[in-house]
Amino acid sequence: MASCVISTDRRSVRTRAALRLALAQEIDATGDLSRVTVTAVTERAGVTRRTFYSHFKDIPDLVTQIEDETLADLRVHVEQIAACHLGHLAESLRSAEPAPGSEGLLLAVQERGDYLRPLLGDGGDPAFAERLKRMAYDAVVGRALDGIDVRAVGAFFDYYLTFAISAEVGVLLRWLEGGMRESVPAMARLMTALMFVRPGDLYGKPIDFDIPSFALAIKDCEESNNVR
Repeated sequence: MASCVISTDRRSVRTRAALRLALAQEIDATGDLSRVTVTAVTERAGVTRRTFYSHFKDIPDLVTQIEDETLADLRVHVEQIAACHLGHLAESLRSAEPAPGSEGLLLAVQERGDYLRPLLGDGGDPAFAERLKRMAYDAVVGRALDGIDVRAVGAFFDYYLTFAISAEVGVLLRWLEGGMRESVPAMARLMTALMFVRPGDLYGKPIDFDIPSFALAIKDCEESNNVR
């Protein structure tokens, strides 16, 4: 009896994987997720419509379940990176090594690249990238606040974290769009460095400034504006 259940589970996993890949291929073929049909996906996957409907209600449900599962899987890796101390990151930069956990995240993305690229591309789900950013923000924000008096930095912290995560997700999308030509180890090092590089660093003219004072100036400006 147990072996029968395992066989059924494996068959279900294979079926869902085939439908996931077929969806991605149909997005590539049509150039637009909204034009993808159940018939086209099932024919490409080699399964019946009845089988499709035993797993999903419709194409939007298929997309949502794929995204939900992917975000849950990737969040584990993002949380591992977020758990790193600044000292560990500084040591990684000094030794030209990737941030702890970053290669694991990129490997997970690479393994899912066959469907992530179409889904996150121009013809895919435009909301998916935003969901990816929100997942990363939620996974990181608690750890990022450790040691920071958010009352002192005010809105600066929220916008900084939003900016940093949007930038990293943008780099990830660029990697996917480019066919993941760079190796995982190389890309992990690149993304680690990008978390800390400043525009002036590229030209040998680093720009240093007092972030708490700058954040306070923004806060004072906002308060003055509200008084008017």
